[in-house]
Amino acid sequence: MLKHINKLLVFLLLVACQDSEQALKDAELKISTEAMKEYIIELGSDAYQGRKPFSEGEELSIKYLQKCYKAIGLEPANGDSYLQKVPLVMVKGQVKTPFEISTAHTSLSLDSSNEFVAFSRQMAPELELNASEMVFVGYGIIAPEYNWNDYANLDVKGKTVVVLVNDPGLDSGRDDFFTGNAMTYYGRWTYKYEEAARQGAEAVFIIHDDKGAGYPWSVVVNSAAVAKVYPESANKYADRCKVEGWIHQSKARELFSAMELNLDALIVKAKKNTGKGFALPAKANLSLTNSWKKDVSHNVMGMIKGTDLADEYLFYSAHWDHLGIGKKIDGDSIYNGAVDNGTSLAWMMEIAKAFKAMPQAPRRTVVFFAPTAEESGLNGSGYYADHPIFPIHKTVANINNDLMLPFGRCKDVMVTGYGKSDLDDILKTEAAKQNRYILPDPNAHTGMYYRSDHFSFARVGIPALFARGNNDHREKGTAYMSEKEQYWINNCYHKPDDEYEDWWDLTGVEEDAKLLFRVGWHIANTDVYPQWKDGSEFKAIRAKQFE
Repeated sequence: MLKHINKLLVFLLLVACQDSEQALKDAELKISTEAMKEYIIELGSDAYQGRKPFSEGEELSIKYLQKCYKAIGLEPANGDSYLQKVPLVMVKGQVKTPFEISTAHTSLSLDSSNEFVAFSRQMAPELELNASEMVFVGYGIIAPEYNWNDYANLDVKGKTVVVLVNDPGLDSGRDDFFTGNAMTYYGRWTYKYEEAARQGAEAVFIIHDDKGAGYPWSVVVNSAAVAKVYPESANKYADRCKVEGWIHQSKARELFSAMELNLDALIVKAKKNTGKGFALPAKANLSLTNSWKKDVSHNVMGMIKGTDLADEYLFYSAHWDHLGIGKKIDGDSIYNGAVDNGTSLAWMMEIAKAFKAMPQAPRRTVVFFAPTAEESGLNGSGYYADHPIFPIHKTVANINNDLMLPFGRCKDVMVTGYGKSDLDDILKTEAAKQNRYILPDPNAHTGMYYRSDHFSFARVGIPALFARGNNDHREKGTAYMSEKEQYWINNCYHKPDDEYEDWWDLTGVEEDAKLLFRVGWHIANTDVYPQWKDGSEFKAIRAKQFE
């Protein structure tokens, strides 16, 4: 009798699995490139003025997103509202003078935008560097876990520090040194500005190079040309450096040469930690003006409420904002952001449709989160992470996407931040069903894991996944995708040319949506919490939440 019962249980389990697989396949049919095009064309149109926070473009964007959430059937995630208010301050600066640097033998005058950019968080109408002493501080890093301190025995209080981009692991040839070519948070410009402020510096300038930064000089210039958006600050950012900025590498070489120093030799020493920082025989002069306004922007949040695990949460995320109206290029000043981040918003909407098409609700609550102000420093997702609507320790995972390229289907699933969490393993299992392979981000030196909204979740301990096809086109291979990606970065990234084109092939974004839908469905219907892996800098943060 027991033998017959066991056979019946096995049969019923097989039938249930087949029914579940058929339901997933049926739900995937709701994901379509035609619907994606509609979202992208609308949000990327000139009418939205580049979707800048605080602008008419924001009003149009959040109204449209709420309309889409309602049409899909998502419930409001913040009580009876789809919106979470995000208090921010917009600071608009203007460089009033060239960057004058005097040395013992000569004086250099750097031209704004072409040779340097400068801005300030400080909410003061006038900011000035007046014969500010300059100090070279290597990479500008203090990392006790790597026995590294570029500021050791240096007095930088009230001075202007000059630092190298990225971190010493880049091109070191050692995976055990920092994290090799994969940038750590220490390599991010945000960290370097933060650390310089902690050390009491008056100003901080990063020496740019394309590889170390992960983008060309034009991206720095275009980003600096628009008003900056920051979280509100009780002390009006008096604790930040008076001036933050970048220097083009060619001008930095010229500057160091004028001081009879070889910048390339200093980089080699800094990378090996054999060369210490030192005072430069130079003084800096620069004048800026700032204006600002406080306002409220909005995160847009809808959800599908779970069943027996409704008090546990899975987040999908894709930021809605872009750069707004900025520097005119070839007669166009609207930075439409059709790829960045219209494609990912479309990806998220279609996943939401697939979840709603399932015959039963997921066990866990699934939240579809469109944060504001990502482009100015992950401000919307950062505000949510610090002011969560749902408990952080009950938020099991985040699946984020950003800047999904419209060049067709890929064999690879590129994981930025590969090896950090169990989410990679779930992704690998589902990717195999699409006959795809997992590819650790080959450009991990650009620090993308710290440059999109998943980082806001990760830094508070929530396992976060950032993955999409990107490198190996199914028909045309890796060389084709490399050429297309580089073309897009050089010509469209953070430029007015990021506009929808009729030739776009969104089948790759569709395939990624189907893949990440399945990954999310698995997470939303298991009892297991995804975990950070050993070696992840976020594991200890998560562990403390369950002590």
